[in-house]
Amino acid sequence: PYYVDLNQNLFLQASLHSSDTNLLLFVDTCVASPDPTDFTTQTYELIRSGCVKDPTYSSQYSPRSTVARFAFNVFSFVNRYPSVFLHCELVVCRYNDYSSRCYQGCVSRAKRDASS
Repeated sequence: PYYVDLNQNLFLQASLHSSDTNLLLFVDTCVASPDPTDFTTQTYELIRSGCVKDPTYSSQYSPRSTVARFAFNVFSFVNRYPSVFLHCELVVCRYNDYSSRCYQGCVSRAKRDASS
């Protein structure tokens, strides 16, 4: 566990360890939950499909493409839960492959036409 105070900025980093230096790491989705085994019932989205959902979330500069850094402001799920757990999904792409998921950024699903 990592202990932080409410409203403190929390900085995170994910690293890809590979001999292939031509790769890129992209943070696609990060969801918080008070339950470490359930990330569907009571959740809070920080970023989903590359789209920032929390106004305090920010991507941070990284000197290497195989390192993804981000930060957000620490919060709690009401006062009943002493801990918040994160579940993040990252994508690995080829560096400079502009057709890959890593270069698409925020991908919102297209709305379906509800007319007849």
